[in-house]
Amino acid sequence: MQITRNGSQPSGKGQSDWFTGAVRVDPLFASNDARRAAAGLVTFEPGARTA
Repeated sequence: MQITRNGSQPSGKGQSDWFTGAVRVDPLFASNDARRAAAGLVTFEPGARTA
C-alpha cells in the first residue's frame, strides 16, 4: 500500500471530449499491477457539464 498526502499530486483540466466548461480533476489513486482502475475527484465550475 502506498499512501500519498492529499494535494501532493497536481490537478489537471478535464478532457474536452468528456466535459464541457471548466472542470478540474484531482487524482485520488492511479492504476498499478494490483488494480486496473484509477480514480479522481472531479470539480465542476458553474455551467460545466459532463459531455
